[in-house]
Amino acid sequence: MSNTKNTEESQGSQEPRTSRSARTSRKQTEDNTTTKRPGPMEVLRQARGQLAELTGMEAESVSSFEQTEEGWALEVEVLELERVPDTMSLMATYQVELDPDGQLTGYRRVRRYERGRADARGGR
Repeated sequence: MSNTKNTEESQGSQEPRTSRSARTSRKQTEDNTTTKRPGPMEVLRQARGQLAELTGMEAESVSSFEQTEEGWALEVEVLELERVPDTMSLMATYQVELDPDGQLTGYRRVRRYERGRADARGGR
């Protein structure tokens, strides 16, 4: 008889643990969804891929990258027109804006230049 009583007590004492475990599991799931935002490297990959898909031109490099209140802002260097020799190829700098999740929200070309030219804007 006392064995039955212990079993009932132990079952009763396990219930709160299960509830606590379920709460912990639920909280972890919620935390994972809130922290699921992409990191800087993933944002860079997404930006390059999305810009290439929209413009049909591959990004060669990212020259500027920062997190803003609205998401992310990048400057991406793109080969616009390939020429021979390569130093005469036309390059362009695109300003790219992404939301906090890394989805492209806008872009525009801000500069066009020959690959072999030094940047006069930089003062060097």
